[in-house]
Amino acid sequence: MIDLHNHTTRCNHATGSMQDYVKAAIAQGIKYYGFSCHAPMDFDSKYRMAKAELKDYLADIEALKMANPDIDIKSGLEVDFILGKPHLMEKEVLEARVDHLIGSVHFLDSWGFDNPEFLDEWAKRDVKECWELYLDSIQAMAKSGYFQIVGHLDLLKVFGATPPKEMDSKIEKTLQIIKDNNMVLEINTAGLRKPIKECYPSPSILKLAKKLGLDITFSSDAHALSQVGAGLKECIALAKDIGFKAGVVFDKKIPFHVAL
Repeated sequence: MIDLHNHTTRCNHATGSMQDYVKAAIAQGIKYYGFSCHAPMDFDSKYRMAKAELKDYLADIEALKMANPDIDIKSGLEVDFILGKPHLMEKEVLEARVDHLIGSVHFLDSWGFDNPEFLDEWAKRDVKECWELYLDSIQAMAKSGYFQIVGHLDLLKVFGATPPKEMDSKIEKTLQIIKDNNMVLEINTAGLRKPIKECYPSPSILKLAKKLGLDITFSSDAHALSQVGAGLKECIALAKDIGFKAGVVFDKKIPFHVAL
């Protein structure tokens, strides 16, 4: 089993020790376990580690690797990509000696659309316009060349705003851009425990990704011990049903395939 995207208390909205997360992963038979906590950025600092913590965060992962030889622990960071604001990404983050960087879009301009604190903003927005901007953001993120993994591709649907039918061609174009830039699509189980009650991305998008020849990986996006590995077996079964034969893991940003 593969689970590459998980958080730590350094992001200020997760609970549980890193060692306990590793123990939970081992208990579930997870072979490749990645910490990919929210990277430091001079924006929305309430929900991410401080820049001064980055060195200690990476050192903690290295110590866990040494202390837990029965599981392959991977180091990563989840990096927010905000369209038109590439200067917000820290040089130390983009050049960090990690196994993978996950590029994620959580913001349309300054609006954190997946944060329940700002749920009322949805009433002021046009869903189609939101999807246009969101997919533009994903495309620009993929073209940046900084990242190995696309985080929770259709996160915008979290509260029920699924993409309108007229977005189908742009979704396909976005997937092609992701493939052209050698990025891997994560199947993220967090959506199963959110209001949408569906993995990211949706089964229909995954079927299109398979048709286009994209590679996949897996994550539970855990912010609590009870979420470690949650939904992974279900999503691996879904991937196999669609026709995927392997998941991708990274070692110092070099991909290798693991049979499902």
